[in-house]
Amino acid sequence: MLADRRTLTQFLIEERRRHPAASGQLNALILNVALACRVIARRVAHGALEGVLGTAATTNVQGETQAKLDVLANEIFLRTSEWGGVVAGMVSEEMEEPYAIPDHYPRGKYLLVFDPLDGSSNIDVNVSVGSIFSILRSPHPGEAADPSQFLQPGVEQVCAGYAIYGPSTMLVLTVGTGVYGFTLEPEIGEFILTHPSIRIAPETHEFAINASNVRFWEPAVKRYVDECLAGRAGPRGKDFNMRWIASLVCETHRILMRGGVFLYPRDSKEPAKPGRLRLLYEANPVAFIVEQAGGAATNGYQPIREVVPASLHQRIGFIFGSRDEVERIVRYHRDHNERPYDAALFGQRGLFRGTA
Repeated sequence: MLADRRTLTQFLIEERRRHPAASGQLNALILNVALACRVIARRVAHGALEGVLGTAATTNVQGETQAKLDVLANEIFLRTSEWGGVVAGMVSEEMEEPYAIPDHYPRGKYLLVFDPLDGSSNIDVNVSVGSIFSILRSPHPGEAADPSQFLQPGVEQVCAGYAIYGPSTMLVLTVGTGVYGFTLEPEIGEFILTHPSIRIAPETHEFAINASNVRFWEPAVKRYVDECLAGRAGPRGKDFNMRWIASLVCETHRILMRGGVFLYPRDSKEPAKPGRLRLLYEANPVAFIVEQAGGAATNGYQPIREVVPASLHQRIGFIFGSRDEVERIVRYHRDHNERPYDAALFGQRGLFRGTA
C-alpha cells in the first residue's frame, strides 16, 4: 500500500535530518529535477499524440541531429531549475556553453549538469529513453558560474541520478548513501520509494557492447569479448548473453536490476575522440550510481570519477557494471593492451575475424 511507502520528498527530508547544518538547497534542486522528469515522462508517453516525435531542424554542440524531444526536454530542465535560487549555472548536452541563470533569479550553491533525453534515437521506435543528471557544488556560491567551474572530477559530485521512461517511470538516485529507486505513481504524481538499497551483483553472465565497432577495438576489449563469446568451451567456462539497447540509461538500469557489464570503450574509429560518451553528464553520474551500488566504473585505465575534465563536452571511453567483470577488463588493459593478444581467439580464426 502507498501509505506504507515513502515518497521522494519524505526520503529527502529524512536524509537531510542526518545533516542538521544542511540548508535544504540540495533537496530543493533534486525535487526540481524530479518535476522536470515527471513533465518529460508525460510528453514521452503521449508521443505522436502531441506531435513531439521526429527530428528538429537543429544540431547540438556535438553536431548530432536533435530530436524534437531533445530540445523540449532541455527546455523543461532549464525552466524547472532556473528559478529556485539553488543553482549558479547549468550545463547540458544540448548547449555549447553553460546556461546563465537569468538576472531576475537568485543564484545558489550548486551546479547542475544533465543529458535531458538520453537514447533519443530510440524515441520513434517506442523504446525506453531517459534523463541523466549530476549535481556539483559551485566554487563561488551566489555568483554566475563560468565554464571552468564545472570541470570538477566525478568524486566531487554530491548527487547523481537518472530517470527512465519505460513501462513505468522510475527515478534512481544517490546522494552518497547508497542507491534508491523511486517509481512514479501517475494518479497522485509522486515518486514512491520502491527499490531501497539497490546493489549490483558482483558476477554476471551478460555484457553489452556495440559489436559493429569490433574492427576498431583495442586488444584488451577484443580479448574480453572473444572470451565471453567462447562460452563454456572457452577460458571463462560459462555462457554469456550479449545485449545492446543504444541507451545509456536503459543499459544502466538493466545492470542495476540484474547485473552485467557495459562497454563503450576507447577505439580507433575516430582517433580525435577518445570515447563516445560524455564525461560530465553521462559517465560521471552513472559511475557515481554504479559505485554506490557496489559496482565499478572505469575508462579501462583509471576510475572514471578520478578523471579531471578538460572541457565541458569531453568524451571518454566508459566501462561499468559488476565489479568482478570490470576488474578483469582493467587487468586486460593493463597487461594485454600494448601488443595484440596472442591467444588462438585472436589469430586468423578469431570469432570476429569474418566481420572485421
